[in-house]
Amino acid sequence: MWYQATSSYGRKLRLFSLFILFLTNLLVQPSVHAQERDDRATLGNFKGIQFMSPDSLFYTNFRFRMQNRLRYTNVLDEQSNNEWEARVRRLRLRMDGYIYTPKISYSVQLAFTRGDQDFDDTGVPNIVRDAVMFYNFTDDFYVSFGQNKLPGNRQRVNSSGQLQFAERSLVNSAFNIDRDFNLTMHLNKQINNMPVHAKFAVSTGEGRVAVTTDDGLAYTGRVEFLPLGDFTNDGDYSEGDLEREPTPKLSLAAGYSYNDRTTRSGGQTGKMVVNPMTLKTSYADMIFKYTGWAYMAEYMRRDVDNPLNFLESDPLQAVHAYKGWGVNQQLSYLLHHGYEIASRYTYVKPHRDIQAVESQTEVIELGLTKYFKAHRLKFQANASYLFRDGVFNNSNRKGTWGGTFQVELGI
Repeated sequence: MWYQATSSYGRKLRLFSLFILFLTNLLVQPSVHAQERDDRATLGNFKGIQFMSPDSLFYTNFRFRMQNRLRYTNVLDEQSNNEWEARVRRLRLRMDGYIYTPKISYSVQLAFTRGDQDFDDTGVPNIVRDAVMFYNFTDDFYVSFGQNKLPGNRQRVNSSGQLQFAERSLVNSAFNIDRDFNLTMHLNKQINNMPVHAKFAVSTGEGRVAVTTDDGLAYTGRVEFLPLGDFTNDGDYSEGDLEREPTPKLSLAAGYSYNDRTTRSGGQTGKMVVNPMTLKTSYADMIFKYTGWAYMAEYMRRDVDNPLNFLESDPLQAVHAYKGWGVNQQLSYLLHHGYEIASRYTYVKPHRDIQAVESQTEVIELGLTKYFKAHRLKFQANASYLFRDGVFNNSNRKGTWGGTFQVELGI
């Protein structure tokens, strides 16, 4: 069943009324077929708030999601530092669809919380997370143009709504490629019934900033190989084996990013710096799922010729790009009635060039998740211990205990 648009649907009042009406109804799937991956417009296999014009030349669907979080942190130092955090971690609205023909699709995602807007680093409330258009030449080849995620490490290209822990790992936060304004080519092929996904992007290299000031670009590529066939419902792009794969499934991937003369300390993220830097980031990852078991591992490494720099806003204040490497591993099992237990171990090793300001860091985490409607509605409880320089005891300076309770709700 489709809701029909009228010629005046562009008026704000009419759109608002239709939107409220959509919230009270559940629609069936549209007839257009496409993969429901995070970076591509969702045109099929989706039940939610949908809208199509009478001539079928305009289609869109609306999604929203929020993460409400309560966290406790205790930093072990000379004096205990107890800290409570209670906030809306994420609140996002996403719109996907096509105009004129399904070959021309789009995806828009807006963020409404401060932590989601890159405000602390740029001083600009970047509400727009994604604003990207796709042109589908064939089912196997399409290009995208606009702002969205680059083809970086697996945990970053996964939606934050598809995670089995409340946050991505420390490896991801230290080395991830993140979002950028880009032109990307996407190729999906089958080699003897073994899927291969390849992506290559050329981007500004500065991320979600209003104005870029450098004269270099970023080049990012990623290749994925699935030797045991496709995962059920694109399960290689979500954590945990919620589908209880009846046969083993494996995805192997590797990628590289060369960010030429970026003016931010993390390339697409971080503070603006005085002297442009070139970041070279390599990564390899894998995910395996079978009968409720899931194992994921990532390796990331970043090289920077001169990682030490100064803030553009205050040339007397030193800042650095993270140079070094890290490994993240996650193991989980889905119990009955939608309960999942998970563990995670993360190791990050700074290069000797920045060891004066960064320490070897390890994090051990345990998680318990209750899935009510897969990743759309879930309760998450996590406990973690962070320790530095390999010293694992309660007297470790700046070792950190933590606990997080988070509710994810979305459509």
